[in-house]
Amino acid sequence: MLTIETHNRVRTMTFARVEALNAFDEALYHATSGALAGAADDGDVAVVILTGAGRGFCAGTDLQDMLDRDPSVPFTEGAHGFRRLVSTFIDFPKPLLCAVNGVGVGLGTTMLGFADLVFMSAEARLKCPFTSLGIAPEAASTYLLPELVGRQNAAWILMSSEWISADEAAAMGLVWKVCQPQELLPTATRYAERLAAQPIESLVAVKQAMQAPHVENLRAALRRENALIDALVGGPANVKALAEFTAARSATERGR
Repeated sequence: MLTIETHNRVRTMTFARVEALNAFDEALYHATSGALAGAADDGDVAVVILTGAGRGFCAGTDLQDMLDRDPSVPFTEGAHGFRRLVSTFIDFPKPLLCAVNGVGVGLGTTMLGFADLVFMSAEARLKCPFTSLGIAPEAASTYLLPELVGRQNAAWILMSSEWISADEAAAMGLVWKVCQPQELLPTATRYAERLAAQPIESLVAVKQAMQAPHVENLRAALRRENALIDALVGGPANVKALAEFTAARSATERGR
């Protein structure tokens, strides 16, 4: 589900739900949140890298979880791991790098807004499918993406539900470096180790100073988005999209 390795003060966390393109179910949400909290408290860890195993970086929230949820509980409230993970991203005090090895869908794209440096395979793609699912954006992306890539690029990413290539993501400013697939993790690790050679307290101070002007705006964006998601989840467009997803999955399984 989540593999963790630490070398030279760099902790690499690899999403490993390969059969689901590393989509988040409840267990992976909580495992990732717990691992990040552990890294934050570990004095021997200076930098964290997030990456994925197999063909996917992260396919966002597992849609089967959305189908199986209790409709009486608001999607963004209660013990849902999504809420915990986003809060963990906002509060994470150390340099966070993402190495996007494959497809990044939904949270697999929006989490990049919380990263300090993003590396992406030239063969990877990103998508925010919120409108195609009949729901609203998430993870404070309505604040982070305009800050990172400008209003019009953010509008296209969040409204179109279309794929974004690695080169497009880099040109927009969402990605720092595009790498050949075999060079992705070695490149991200090399830069992570260069950061990790610096004093941890200094790295934390830099991140805290850069993050401080944005924290309240992030939390406010998250509250707005959560209210919109809760209003739309279970609505006609969302129900139709999930029904189509279920039908497509059933057809695929029958074809096997």
